[in-house]
Amino acid sequence: MSKRNILIENQYELSGLFEDILKRLKEQGIDLSTVSRSNIAGVDEFHIRGAEVSKELVAEFDLRDLKVLDVGCGLGGPCRMLADEFNCQVFGIDISHEFIRTAQKLSKLLGLDGKIEFVRGDALNLPFEDGSFNVVWTQHVQMNIEDKLKFYSEINRVLDKNGVFIYYDIFKKDNEDVNYPVPWANNESVSFLQTIANMESILKDLGFTRKQVTDQTFKGIEFFRNLLDKIKISGPPKIGLNVLLGDSTKEKLGNVLSGLAENKIELQSGVYMK
Repeated sequence: MSKRNILIENQYELSGLFEDILKRLKEQGIDLSTVSRSNIAGVDEFHIRGAEVSKELVAEFDLRDLKVLDVGCGLGGPCRMLADEFNCQVFGIDISHEFIRTAQKLSKLLGLDGKIEFVRGDALNLPFEDGSFNVVWTQHVQMNIEDKLKFYSEINRVLDKNGVFIYYDIFKKDNEDVNYPVPWANNESVSFLQTIANMESILKDLGFTRKQVTDQTFKGIEFFRNLLDKIKISGPPKIGLNVLLGDSTKEKLGNVLSGLAENKIELQSGVYMK
C-alpha cells in the first residue's frame, strides 16, 4: 500500500468499530436479533444527510435488479439499501480494513450478507474486470483522492457500454478551501478537493454524457445546522456520525457547515452516462 493510502486509511481507522456499534445498540435496548437498517442508519451512511440522500439518488435513476459497485462504501449502508430494497447485485469497496470488516459484520447481523460482497481495495486500481457493472455509485470519496483522472478512468473502465455513474460529493469553489479538521481530513495532507468544472472536464474527455445534476448545498447547510442544534441541546446521539468522528465531531461538522455557508465549498449530486 502506498504511503498516501496509509495516511488515508489512518484518517478513518477505528479499532473495534463493529463492537462499539453493538454496545450502543444494546444500551438503547435494541434486540440484536431484530436489528433493522433504520437502527444503524445514523452511522452506516457516512455522508451529509445520510440515508435520506441515498434514497434520493436511487429515485433519480431506476437501479432495480442492476449490478452496482459502491466505490468508497464505508460501513456499507447504501449497499444494504440497494440490495434490500432494489434487489441489486452489490459490491462495495473501501480502503479501510476496519470499515470493510464492520460492513461485513453489519450485513450479516441484518441478514443481508448473501446479497453483498465487500472488498478492501484501492479506488485507483479496482479489482474488477472491464465492463463488470451497470452502475458505479460513489458518495464523499474523491476528496481523499489526488489523481482524479485515474479515479474516474477506473470508474469508466469497470462500467459496461451503457453504464451509469452516480455521485454525491463535496467540491471546492475556485481556490477556496475549508478550515481543518473536517470529516474526511484532519489536515490538508489527505484532502484533495476539486472544482465541479474539473470533474466535468475529466468526465467529458472520458466520453461520459451528463444526464442531470442537483445542487445539494442548501440542503447540506440545513442538515448541519439542525444536527448541531440537536447536539447542543441533547448531546451526541447514541448512533450517529459521532461514532466515527469522536470528540472532534462538533468541530469537524462545524467546519464543513461554515465552508458551505461561506461559499468556499459546495455539495452536488449527479448522474452521467457512458
